[in-house]
Amino acid sequence: MTIVMYIIMFIIGTIFGSFYNVVGYRIPKNESIIYPKSHCPNCNHNLKWYELIPIISYIMQKGKCKKCGKKISPFYLIFELITGILFMTSYIIFGFKPYLIIALTFISMLIIVTISDSLYMIIPDSVLLTFGLLLLIEIGIIYGPSKVLISILNGSISFIFMYLLKKFGNFVFKRESMGDGDIKLLFITGMILTFPIAVLGIFVGSVIGLPISIILVKENSGHIIPFGPFLAAGAILLLLTKVDINTIINFYNY
Repeated sequence: MTIVMYIIMFIIGTIFGSFYNVVGYRIPKNESIIYPKSHCPNCNHNLKWYELIPIISYIMQKGKCKKCGKKISPFYLIFELITGILFMTSYIIFGFKPYLIIALTFISMLIIVTISDSLYMIIPDSVLLTFGLLLLIEIGIIYGPSKVLISILNGSISFIFMYLLKKFGNFVFKRESMGDGDIKLLFITGMILTFPIAVLGIFVGSVIGLPISIILVKENSGHIIPFGPFLAAGAILLLLTKVDINTIINFYNY
C-alpha cells in the first residue's frame, strides 16, 4: 500500500505540474489560465486529452507537436517530473498529516515562481498574494489564529531583512542587485520556514545558483540571472530536510 501511495502522489504531482506550467507561462503575460485551451505555440493546434497526459504524452510524441512536428521544449516535461518527485517526497517525509497540505501548497507556489522567473524574470504579485493568503488560511485552520500571527511576524522580519540586503547590494554593485519579487517571496518563505531559516534559504539558494551563474555569465557576460529559482530551490531543500532553529543550534554546538 505504501508503494501505491508513492505512485499516486507522484502522478498527482505530475498533473499539477502540467497545470503549473500553464500558470507560470501565462500569468506573467496577463493571459487567462483557462482560455484558450492548451495548444501548440507554433501551429495553434488545440491539444487533445491524450496529448496532455503528463510525461507520457511527451515521450509518446517524441517531444514534438503531433500536427506540425515542431519540437516541444523539454522545459514542460522537466517541471512535470520535478513536481511529481516533490509531491511524492513530501508525502514520504511528512506523511498523510495536515502539514502535508501546507508543504504541498508552498512547493506549488515555488514551482510556479521558478517557471515564471525562469521564462520572463518576473515573479507575479498575483501568484504570491493568492498562495500567501491560501497558506495563512491553511495555517489558521490547522494550527489556529495565534500561529497565523506568528507566521506573519516571521514573514515580516524576513521581508525587512531581504529589503535591507537588497539596499546593501544596490550600494555595493551600483545597480539593482535583486528584484522586488525576490523580497516578496521571502515574506512567504519566512511565514512557512520562520525568519532565521528563511535567511538560511538565501545562503543555500546562492550556493546552489553559484555554479550555474558562473556558467551562464561565462557564456554571455550581459546575461541577467533570475534569483527566484535559486531562492525556491533553497526553500524547498530546507523544507524537506526539516531544518529548524534547533538544528542550527545543535550544529553550532557540535
